[in-house]
Amino acid sequence: MLTTAERPATLPQVVPVRCGERTIGAFVVRPDGVRYRPVVDVTRLGMAALGTVAVSVAALGTAAALRRRPMIGSVTMGPGGWVSLRRTGAPPLRSAGPRPWWARLLGARALEVR
Repeated sequence: MLTTAERPATLPQVVPVRCGERTIGAFVVRPDGVRYRPVVDVTRLGMAALGTVAVSVAALGTAAALRRRPMIGSVTMGPGGWVSLRRTGAPPLRSAGPRPWWARLLGARALEVR
């Protein structure tokens, strides 16, 4: 191995840059100048990608779980202007709570289902 004094001037010299025990880059010294080359931390890059994928999957799963199916199917107009609702049953009856203000104002009566 050549020492620094014996090394020809054409070969670049590499000076590593460390932060504690971890190498974060290197200075490449050449006769025409000095350049800094950062080291790509593959572990950190992989963990960032994994975290991004995990957050995306969780967001899509939550959005899919919260999406409700419509209460009725397709709505079509029949001859004569009547409305046809597919895949629907009778609406749920409300409890006998206080009547809305507009029902009291109009004197409306509750629909009786037999």
